[in-house]
Amino acid sequence: MKSCIIYCRVSTNKETQKSSLKRQQEELIHLSKKKGFYISKIIAEEASGYSIERDGLLEVLDLLSLQEADVLCIQDDTRLGRGNAKVAMLHQLFKLNIPIYTVKDEGVLQLSETDNMLMDILSMIEEHQRILHNLKIKRGMKQAIAGGYKPEKNLSDRSQGGRKKKEAPIEEIVRLRKLELTFYDIAATLRGFGYDVSKATVHRRYKEHMEKIANNSE
Repeated sequence: MKSCIIYCRVSTNKETQKSSLKRQQEELIHLSKKKGFYISKIIAEEASGYSIERDGLLEVLDLLSLQEADVLCIQDDTRLGRGNAKVAMLHQLFKLNIPIYTVKDEGVLQLSETDNMLMDILSMIEEHQRILHNLKIKRGMKQAIAGGYKPEKNLSDRSQGGRKKKEAPIEEIVRLRKLELTFYDIAATLRGFGYDVSKATVHRRYKEHMEKIANNSE
């Protein structure tokens, strides 16, 4: 039996809206039983659909990301949000491969032609971003090796258990910076070589190093 999360939302705390919240819940419980879903959790909240800063909705995403349920049940797609907020939530749910059932559709959510097109565009953008990211890593690795970087030395010096290093040696950051790589490219390149570093870490270590050199020269 598939499990589901029921999500209900109204925009205000007016009495008429509160009755709508209760009606949504009743209709969604009925839909879940009709489809044979086990109700894992019911989440209801009063919040604007134009905002994604909603505790209830964020809890829904957390639970679905942790695979605490297989399906999301809502009254209609506007309960997820309106405008850009709705598009963002739909995209996240599609990435998680979570089926969305609605009372309005009496089953799986039927997206409009416009929403379908937006989902396709967002998927294509993400795929191209992934490709570009990988290309930047490859380019950075080639530049680093051409500049004298020895990846085999790094790879042979990993910590026990094959875990990645927490920080890259500052000398490697400086060397890659001299090759005119951006801090983003340096971080991506070093991750390709086995170092678990972010752009912020690389920038911070480089800045601290340069400040230390400046202080010592005074």
